[in-house]
Amino acid sequence: MAAEGDVDLDLEAEENCTGKPAEKPRKHDSGAADLERVTDYAEEKEISSSDLETAMSVIGDRRSREQKAKQEREKELAKVTIKKEDVELIMGEMEISRGVAERSLREHMGNVVEALIDLSN
Repeated sequence: MAAEGDVDLDLEAEENCTGKPAEKPRKHDSGAADLERVTDYAEEKEISSSDLETAMSVIGDRRSREQKAKQEREKELAKVTIKKEDVELIMGEMEISRGVAERSLREHMGNVVEALIDLSN
Protein backbone atom coordinates (compact mmCIF):
# COMPACT_ATOMS: atom_id res chain seq x y z
CA MET A 1 0.00 0.00 0.00
CA ALA A 2 2.93 2.28 0.51
CA ALA A 3 3.70 1.97 -3.18
CA GLU A 4 0.14 2.91 -4.04
CA GLY A 5 0.40 5.96 -1.76
CA ASP A 6 3.58 7.00 -3.55
CA VAL A 7 1.78 6.79 -6.86
CA ASP A 8 -1.03 8.95 -5.52
CA LEU A 9 1.46 11.56 -4.39
CA ASP A 10 3.08 11.53 -7.81
CA LEU A 11 -0.31 12.06 -9.45
CA GLU A 12 -1.04 14.96 -7.13
CA ALA A 13 2.37 16.44 -7.92
CA GLU A 14 1.64 16.13 -11.66
CA GLU A 15 -1.72 17.83 -11.20
CA ASN A 16 -0.03 20.71 -9.39
CA CYS A 17 2.51 21.07 -12.20
CA THR A 18 -0.16 21.09 -14.88
CA GLY A 19 -2.41 23.31 -12.74
CA LYS A 20 0.10 26.19 -12.60
CA PRO A 21 0.56 26.54 -16.36
CA ALA A 22 -3.21 26.40 -16.77
CA GLU A 23 -3.51 29.53 -14.58
CA LYS A 24 -1.04 31.56 -16.68
CA PRO A 25 -3.10 31.42 -19.89
CA ARG A 26 -6.13 32.55 -17.92
CA LYS A 27 -4.24 35.63 -16.75
CA HIS A 28 -3.08 36.25 -20.29
CA ASP A 29 -6.60 35.86 -21.62
CA SER A 30 -7.98 38.31 -19.07
CA GLY A 31 -5.37 40.86 -20.16
CA ALA A 32 -6.41 40.40 -23.77
CA ALA A 33 -10.03 40.88 -22.78
CA ASP A 34 -9.10 44.12 -20.98
CA LEU A 35 -7.22 45.27 -24.06
CA GLU A 36 -10.23 44.56 -26.23
CA ARG A 37 -12.43 46.60 -23.92
CA VAL A 38 -10.08 49.56 -24.17
CA THR A 39 -9.84 49.42 -27.94
CA ASP A 40 -13.57 48.90 -28.31
CA TYR A 41 -14.23 52.01 -26.25
CA ALA A 42 -11.84 54.08 -28.35
CA GLU A 43 -13.44 52.84 -31.57
CA GLU A 44 -16.94 53.67 -30.37
CA LYS A 45 -16.03 57.26 -29.60
CA GLU A 46 -15.97 59.16 -32.87
CA ILE A 47 -15.90 62.86 -33.57
CA SER A 48 -18.91 64.11 -35.42
CA SER A 49 -18.36 66.37 -38.40
CA SER A 50 -20.47 69.15 -36.89
CA ASP A 51 -18.33 69.16 -33.73
CA LEU A 52 -15.23 69.29 -35.89
CA GLU A 53 -16.59 72.17 -37.95
CA THR A 54 -17.54 74.07 -34.79
CA ALA A 55 -14.06 73.59 -33.32
CA MET A 56 -12.41 74.72 -36.55
CA SER A 57 -14.58 77.83 -36.74
CA VAL A 58 -13.72 78.72 -33.13
CA ILE A 59 -10.02 78.34 -33.86
CA GLY A 60 -10.36 80.40 -37.04
CA ASP A 61 -12.23 83.17 -35.20
CA ARG A 62 -9.58 83.26 -32.49
CA ARG A 63 -6.79 83.49 -35.06
CA SER A 64 -8.51 86.29 -36.92
CA ARG A 65 -9.03 88.26 -33.69
CA GLU A 66 -5.37 87.80 -32.77
CA GLN A 67 -4.31 88.89 -36.25
CA LYS A 68 -6.49 92.01 -36.06
CA ALA A 69 -5.10 92.90 -32.64
CA LYS A 70 -1.57 92.47 -33.95
CA GLN A 71 -2.28 94.70 -36.96
CA GLU A 72 -3.80 97.38 -34.73
CA ARG A 73 -0.76 97.26 -32.45
CA GLU A 74 1.54 97.64 -35.46
CA LYS A 75 -0.47 100.66 -36.64
CA GLU A 76 -0.19 102.28 -33.21
CA LEU A 77 3.56 101.66 -33.13
CA ALA A 78 3.96 103.09 -36.62
CA LYS A 79 2.39 106.36 -35.44
CA VAL A 80 5.08 106.87 -32.79
CA THR A 81 7.78 109.26 -33.97
CA ILE A 82 11.35 108.37 -33.19
CA LYS A 83 14.59 110.22 -33.78
CA LYS A 84 17.26 108.89 -36.08
CA GLU A 85 19.92 109.73 -33.47
CA ASP A 86 18.12 107.65 -30.86
CA VAL A 87 17.99 104.64 -33.18
CA GLU A 88 21.70 104.98 -33.97
CA LEU A 89 22.54 105.35 -30.26
CA ILE A 90 20.68 102.14 -29.39
CA MET A 91 22.21 100.31 -32.35
CA GLY A 92 25.71 101.34 -31.27
CA GLU A 93 25.28 100.66 -27.56
CA MET A 94 23.42 97.37 -27.76
CA GLU A 95 24.91 96.11 -31.05
CA ILE A 96 21.53 95.23 -32.50
CA SER A 97 19.92 95.70 -35.91
CA ARG A 98 18.09 98.85 -36.94
CA GLY A 99 14.73 97.06 -36.97
CA VAL A 100 15.08 95.82 -33.40
CA ALA A 101 16.22 99.24 -32.21
CA GLU A 102 13.31 101.00 -33.93
CA ARG A 103 10.81 98.48 -32.58
CA SER A 104 12.08 98.91 -29.03
CA LEU A 105 11.95 102.70 -29.28
CA ARG A 106 8.42 102.59 -30.69
CA GLU A 107 7.25 100.24 -27.94
CA HIS A 108 8.57 102.70 -25.35
CA MET A 109 7.05 105.72 -27.12
CA GLY A 110 10.45 107.09 -28.16
CA ASN A 111 11.95 107.00 -24.65
CA VAL A 112 15.61 106.02 -25.15
CA VAL A 113 16.31 105.23 -21.49
CA GLU A 114 13.36 102.83 -21.17
CA ALA A 115 14.22 101.16 -24.47
CA LEU A 116 17.84 100.62 -23.36
CA ILE A 117 16.75 99.23 -19.99
CA ASP A 118 14.32 96.85 -21.68
CA LEU A 119 16.92 95.67 -24.17
CA SER A 120 19.53 95.12 -21.46
CA ASN A 121 17.19 92.84 -19.49
